[in-house]
Amino acid sequence: MNSKLREKYNIPADAVITIGGMVGIGKSTITNGLADSLGFRTSLEKVDTNPYLDKFYHDFERWSFHLQIYFLAERFKEQKKIFQYGGGFIQDRSIYEDTGIFAKMHFEKGTMSPTDYETYSSLFDAMVMTPFFPHPDLLIYLEGSFEQVLERIRLRGREMEQQTPIEYWEEMYERYTNWINNFTICPVLRLSIDEYDLLNEPESIERILSKIDKQLEVARTAKIR
Repeated sequence: MNSKLREKYNIPADAVITIGGMVGIGKSTITNGLADSLGFRTSLEKVDTNPYLDKFYHDFERWSFHLQIYFLAERFKEQKKIFQYGGGFIQDRSIYEDTGIFAKMHFEKGTMSPTDYETYSSLFDAMVMTPFFPHPDLLIYLEGSFEQVLERIRLRGREMEQQTPIEYWEEMYERYTNWINNFTICPVLRLSIDEYDLLNEPESIERILSKIDKQLEVARTAKIR
């Protein structure tokens, strides 16, 4: 376990840090980078085993509800597992993005029926928005320009994403921005993807750790007050 950097930047051994942001923004890269530097476990989004994702990209209206229910169940189980382990995790994507962005977007666009949206929202509130559900210590929100996001999606090369209309990504980008501007469930650290380059400049991870330290200290001080 790499405890030196964790101790240097006062990151608690049981911390749970979640990474949020647009599709293709680089969540998995920073998740693995932070986990390696802190000696934490990772909780990664399992795209390859998702039985609905391919179908969803070909027919939003038919599969949006199924996909969101699947994500809710999987992320709920994962969140419980993280806290049962006693923390020490970096999590790729938050459970909150599903309801705050994706389900809401499909309902408002007419690709999820009002009945399905109400069912999904009620289930989300009952499972997640309770005092018994453990929330992360910090949400790191990755942000960049829309052009940067599109370029990263292109470079990632997933066929189902390449075939998705650009208007879909434009709308999602706008919704992500609105969502994070109003997110209050846990402390947030907003991080521009221009501030670091973990692939070509691995040492830039320390700049991120320093920011995490400061944000967690602010959160601890606020709790004491």
